[in-house]
Amino acid sequence: MRKFLLTVCSMLSITIVSAQLSEADKVKKGLETKNKDTVAWTKSGFINVGINEGFLHNWQAGGELASLTISSIFSGNATYLNHNKIWSNNLDMAYGLYYAYSTAFIPHKTDDRIDLSSKYGIRLDTAKNFYISGLFDFQTQFTQGHDYSLPRWDTSSTSKFLSPAYLTLGIGLEYRKGSDISIFLSPLAAKLTLVDKVYTLRSPEGAFGVPYGKTAHMKLGAYFSARYVGRINKDISFKTRLDLYCNYLAKDRTDSLGNIVKRDNPGNIAVLWDNLLEYKLSKYLNITFAATFIYDNDIPYSNTYVDKSGIVVQKDNPGKNLGWLQAKQIFTLGFEYKF
Repeated sequence: MRKFLLTVCSMLSITIVSAQLSEADKVKKGLETKNKDTVAWTKSGFINVGINEGFLHNWQAGGELASLTISSIFSGNATYLNHNKIWSNNLDMAYGLYYAYSTAFIPHKTDDRIDLSSKYGIRLDTAKNFYISGLFDFQTQFTQGHDYSLPRWDTSSTSKFLSPAYLTLGIGLEYRKGSDISIFLSPLAAKLTLVDKVYTLRSPEGAFGVPYGKTAHMKLGAYFSARYVGRINKDISFKTRLDLYCNYLAKDRTDSLGNIVKRDNPGNIAVLWDNLLEYKLSKYLNITFAATFIYDNDIPYSNTYVDKSGIVVQKDNPGKNLGWLQAKQIFTLGFEYKF
């Protein structure tokens, strides 16, 4: 319970800074026209916290005797416009925990994400909505991850803070339509994956694309990122993002004996598709549906594990038919504050 209270407090203690409407309007106008006299900041975003609680006693239909779920999302944007230059920053964070009587209220993680993206661009004089831009993107998580389908899941972790951590640097051409549409293409983008050596030592293939016994792996390739934020009507908004990465340096990986343990090539494009749909019920109450899909050749899927006796056992996973596709879906009814 102490961990739960700390989680709630940390999410609600995020500092919220409101921008003046006049400045936001100026920046948006500057983004949508050739206005070269605008110098201002605009900030926007929201915090969403949802809690679900259940209790059963002598309930003939059966079920979890007592449970508690908390999920939280923060999404913020800060954009600075200085004449024909623009600096846009996006921060997305999410965290969720599930407590149940059947597991002695030991928290199980349902969501965990940190995603920071920053772009700086200079508008081309000959093209109204095109910028020569540089991009920095950083992704990791808050706490340790576990595979709860294993009998002794708490004896080892699958990931943790900064392990893995993904850093992407790229330069390219960006198309911006107002403050709602951004399409960025970089023919030359470097991607660095960092991971604790303890994870790469568990398999001859390493972990998260980092070779066996190493702590970092560099890629060089092409990067595409498209973002869209819009409203379906006054109460429903939709936000989506699609990232694609092609590694020019991809090649088959071999073990110390020269055996191929993983086949790879530049055609194995890494995909991230992020979606967030919001329905506003009242000023502070809303419904949120979030869905994220990831395909990465560096993160294979296995439906088996080796138990302590050395026997290969099949996992009981309802999503096993999805194969290597990573999928996450969160539905939340909760409190939201927009700024």
